[in-house]
Amino acid sequence: MACTCSGGILSNSFKSKNELVVCFGELLIDFVPTVGGLSLSDAPAFKKAPGGAPANVAVGIAKLGGNSAFVGKVGDDEFGYMLVEVLKENRVETQGCRFDPNARTALAFVTLREDGEREFMFYRNPSADMLFTKEELDVDILKQASILHYGSISLITEPSRSTHMEALRIAKEAGCLLSYDPNLRLPLWPSPEAAKVMIKSIWDQADIIKVSDEEVIFLTGGDPTEDENNMRMFHLRCKLMLVTEGAEGSRYYTQRFKGEVGGIKVQVVDTTGAGDAFCAGLLSLIVKDPAIIDDEPRLREALYFANACGAITTTERGAIPSMPDKDTVLRMISKVTAVLLKVIEHLIL
Repeated sequence: MACTCSGGILSNSFKSKNELVVCFGELLIDFVPTVGGLSLSDAPAFKKAPGGAPANVAVGIAKLGGNSAFVGKVGDDEFGYMLVEVLKENRVETQGCRFDPNARTALAFVTLREDGEREFMFYRNPSADMLFTKEELDVDILKQASILHYGSISLITEPSRSTHMEALRIAKEAGCLLSYDPNLRLPLWPSPEAAKVMIKSIWDQADIIKVSDEEVIFLTGGDPTEDENNMRMFHLRCKLMLVTEGAEGSRYYTQRFKGEVGGIKVQVVDTTGAGDAFCAGLLSLIVKDPAIIDDEPRLREALYFANACGAITTTERGAIPSMPDKDTVLRMISKVTAVLLKVIEHLIL
């Protein structure tokens, strides 16, 4: 199937390998209701927002001052070109993007409950990302990466499944760390059992795994607040596994230690992209110094930074538009720290 390529603002001029995070997968339009707590049929209007978990992470890293690239496929249509332009505007390398003239860009309508949690309705029949082939992969950019970040949606159908596996193979052989966030979207899978099988099919390849508390329940049937249950998902080659718990923060597991880092409470508007912002925050630090994974005090600091990234993203609608920059994150952390110091001071006095 014919496609065209897109060169980004950093084409063929990447920073050093150790500073590049390549994100592989879907790039789509999220249509988010302007009024929360209503069904799709009752929503009076929708806000168009660029999305797709891997693309969200790529933008999040770039906004934090990091070096990121996106590899994926969109339709040769107005939405596709708009999305790639959004990536370019946010300083994400788009050399690995492809445009399909025979399929549309994927769309997702997102309902927001009163608590900001979401439900999805997807339009992919099939969408361009599902038709991404191995021959369309930009091998050079995969070999440039220090970290390859990806989800599970591209595993649902062929040919994108084989393309996903080929990207993992190329990156792993080039010495990449593999970062996996399953990003479970059950409505896209033929069945829950099919989702479990395919999500787990590449589990043991990942060096870094991030799952939400809801995904833990789905994959294990157990309690995500119990370390013993979570460790059932930890494999021998895994360097770092993370379980995110929304406003409560995140849990971390390595070969040598485990623990939890508290979250930051905010007024939630839309949780879309919160987990992606968390990944962006953490990967933006690990890519600069992978030794953070083995240093528990520094890892805890990195996770608090990542938790803050996720919290900030929930205060606005849409994923990519709400990804924070580093100054915004540091201001929030400073504000929270100041409040905590005042509380401690009051207790002492």
